[in-house]
Amino acid sequence: MLLQNVNLVDPAKGGDAVLINVLVQDNILEIISEDPIPADDTTIVIDAREGFLMGNLEIGKPPSFIILDENPAANIEVLLDTKTHTIFAVHQGQLLRNKLYAGAAAEESISPTTGWTAYTAPPMALPLSYRDTSKWNRWDSKAVSGIFLAGIVLDRQHTSSQDAGSEQQFGDLSIFDGGEIRGYRMGAVGTINFKKPWVYTVFGATNAFDKGFEVQQQDSFTFFDYRLDIPVFEKVNVSIGNQKEPFSIERIMSMIHLPMQERTAGSDAFLPSRSFGISVSGTAMNERMTWAGGVFNNWLNSPGSISENATDTMGRLTWLPFISDDESNLLHFGIGARLSTAKQGLRFASEPEFNKLPIFVDTEDSLAVVDGSSQYSLEAAWQKGPLMFMGEYLRTDIDAPALNDPNFSNYYVTGSWILSGEMHEYRRKSGIFHSIPVAKSVEHGGWGAWELGFRYSNTDLADGLVDGGDMDIFSLGVNWWLTPVFNVKVNYRHVTLDRFGIEGSYEGVVSRVMILLE
Repeated sequence: MLLQNVNLVDPAKGGDAVLINVLVQDNILEIISEDPIPADDTTIVIDAREGFLMGNLEIGKPPSFIILDENPAANIEVLLDTKTHTIFAVHQGQLLRNKLYAGAAAEESISPTTGWTAYTAPPMALPLSYRDTSKWNRWDSKAVSGIFLAGIVLDRQHTSSQDAGSEQQFGDLSIFDGGEIRGYRMGAVGTINFKKPWVYTVFGATNAFDKGFEVQQQDSFTFFDYRLDIPVFEKVNVSIGNQKEPFSIERIMSMIHLPMQERTAGSDAFLPSRSFGISVSGTAMNERMTWAGGVFNNWLNSPGSISENATDTMGRLTWLPFISDDESNLLHFGIGARLSTAKQGLRFASEPEFNKLPIFVDTEDSLAVVDGSSQYSLEAAWQKGPLMFMGEYLRTDIDAPALNDPNFSNYYVTGSWILSGEMHEYRRKSGIFHSIPVAKSVEHGGWGAWELGFRYSNTDLADGLVDGGDMDIFSLGVNWWLTPVFNVKVNYRHVTLDRFGIEGSYEGVVSRVMILLE
């Protein structure tokens, strides 16, 4: 790894900095030089963008250092908030953070002075060259800046086995085998350049790319993200428009960064992908706690007026009871609540985490008239270096005396191990896990980032006088980020469904290729 254009801060000289180049080979510091250092085809070359390096640099030993985006000698506040200002970090020769090379995401890239202010970032990561005004898809002016982004996902599905019970429920499911364009999304994100920049997001996608628009519509193109994110106080942000509701860690996280290809069936069944409304969010306890709340009414995307559509009110609170100094070891807890007037009735339905298969669990028309619903979530996660475990429980209570007030549930446990040593970035502004910083991309002679994952999920839509099915899914996956914008995934799933008085099982494999426009 060759770091170019990095300022070495010298406290003995009053914080003066000298521009150097640093070579780390096999996790050992080899060279520090003000002169250019030659690189061969196997060397990862990283432009440090004249960041400021502080730490332990001893030739012949594993280095430990951070690179900051400002000179701490000129602004002491930088050292009081290293989470915001650290753009690169190495501990004992191991890469811990990389916002220089591995496709810096919007939360850190959108504004060098304020950072990403929204509770959730745009639907995909911004490219490393976000500030490069020479790029054809980038524009910049005194009033408005932005970049055009796009992504495409290609899937191929194969049935491994299906028992007689499953065939009795749905017929021969191998007829759904084959490839598809899983989804396509395109849009723009940028800033309206006030003193504290407002951030705008406008994205559209095929419905199949992200569930939650309409259960039975898969192909139409929908503008699903259009919003403004406005910083109102130092640690408080307001988001207005069509956006994700601040509820459930799995729902808030981008599908791109999950260890599995798809969200759990229960998440797709119970929660909308996007809704129109307003949310307010912030942090506390030195960003060890996040809070968010919102009020949503989807009248712009549904027939009828505001009073004729459901009003949903929700909130989420997260807490880090433990996080190490280098943030490589952390424990996360979260709780949430969501209330709905259910004005137009409810329907909970989902495929079994295979996009091409038919709907497996479905309350159908049984909840067409209800008095309301309440939902509650519990979250827990632990990450230690390349290992990450996460689980969530979601309960939905229906106010419908005629149906014996049914309650439904979804829970899952998932884990991943990044074989190449990176770890998922944790976003302390929103309490979610984000991208894997690819330490050694294939375009620079490496093998990219490799992740193994598993998940067990249960979706239970059978209670009271409603029988929407009870489904268990066990998944295994391999996730390969060749570069920060090119990803290949392979997932295996075993599905067991108890519905229609029959228990059936199905097994299948889905391979996926995802390409993002840089």
